[in-house]
Amino acid sequence: MLGITDFWTYVLGVVAIILLPGPNSIFVLSVGAQRGIRAGYQAAAGVFLGDTVLMVLSATGVASLLSAYPPLFLVLKYAGAAYLGWVGINIIRGAWAKWRNRAETAPATIEEPPAELQRPFRRAAVISLLNPKAILFFLSFFIQFVEPGYAHPALSFLVLGSVVQFFSVLYLSALIFGGRYLAGQFQRRRRLATGAATAVGALFVGFGIKLATASVG
Repeated sequence: MLGITDFWTYVLGVVAIILLPGPNSIFVLSVGAQRGIRAGYQAAAGVFLGDTVLMVLSATGVASLLSAYPPLFLVLKYAGAAYLGWVGINIIRGAWAKWRNRAETAPATIEEPPAELQRPFRRAAVISLLNPKAILFFLSFFIQFVEPGYAHPALSFLVLGSVVQFFSVLYLSALIFGGRYLAGQFQRRRRLATGAATAVGALFVGFGIKLATASVG
């Protein structure tokens, strides 16, 4: 069908991979919880853009350079790990700074969002583009379902990419609206908000460490 082999196997694989927690989904959830639905969708749009760029690179064969030149992958891997760790550390610092200053904040004051959750579109796009696991997904899984020798491979990649984005929209939308529920809990419980933000920051640091220590092969 349209040059795609084992379409339903691909769909099941995409769903399983999307549901796995990762820096993209955690970031969108955090933005949705702390900044609202509009900002959450701005972050989701950044993820969609990053994934689209990676899909185009995979479809055009540019991403295959990473497998042909392992040092190039190492540079990208450590850059992505460092960025995720930096995001995580700053989220933790911001959460604890807000906790220490809680007595000085007037109840009616509208708090400015943490620096790491500002400009959600741009930050989400960078997180997506520097995520080696996403690159490996599009390099080793995404391209395997295009039938060799099909006359119109661009059409096959378009269909496969649309499947990824469709399930991403559903999943990230659920996270964004779930984040709004969490926001109500956070507003009533500052200790819960600080703990949750610290956990999110720790997750980003953990993602960074995991990526930095992951095997290239």
